[in-house]
Amino acid sequence: MIAPLYRCWKEYTITDHVVQPRPSWLRRSYDWTLAWATHPQAAWALFAIAVIEASVFPIPPDILLLALALAQPRLGLRFAGIATAGSVLGAVIGYGIGMFLFAAIAQPLLEFYHAMERFSEMQQLFVEYGAGIVLIAGFSPIPFKVITIAAGAFDLSFPLFLMAALVSRGARFYLEGALLRWGGDSLRQLVEKHFEWLTVAVVLVVIGGFALLWL
Repeated sequence: MIAPLYRCWKEYTITDHVVQPRPSWLRRSYDWTLAWATHPQAAWALFAIAVIEASVFPIPPDILLLALALAQPRLGLRFAGIATAGSVLGAVIGYGIGMFLFAAIAQPLLEFYHAMERFSEMQQLFVEYGAGIVLIAGFSPIPFKVITIAAGAFDLSFPLFLMAALVSRGARFYLEGALLRWGGDSLRQLVEKHFEWLTVAVVLVVIGGFALLWL
């Protein structure tokens, strides 16, 4: 699984052995994610992207989930389940990183996302709201990886964390899958017609989520 993921990434930086001008890392991540929509192993890619998005990766799996559910509406809920399972597993990994590997992995990662200052302010929020923070972040554009790492670093109750991650991520992904599964032809035609704009909107929402952490 790792090898084809890496090859797909390289396609966006090198073509015919000629190095191309590199777009931003966020744009490359977005293109790489969306490229999996037509791959034979797209379902596994959705699971893998959901895992890494909840712990390290910037682009949410929603982009790939929408593309797959649009192409096969009757499997929309199945794809939602795959994204949910992957995201919850990724949340557990993020929690473990925050609890056991903060200095080695979490701190450099947070510094890369320019979220370290905001991260240190989250401790009081976890004290006041606990798992409620995870519920909000899992359904919102706030980068989920920052919250999962913080939950482990600040020793949030693991059972509560796991339940909040499952509820919030499941609600988000199943809502998207259900809309395309039962939304009817008119909704699917609307999504198909404006899919590029919708995916761009998702990226903008992600950028906005990071901006919430920087402000």
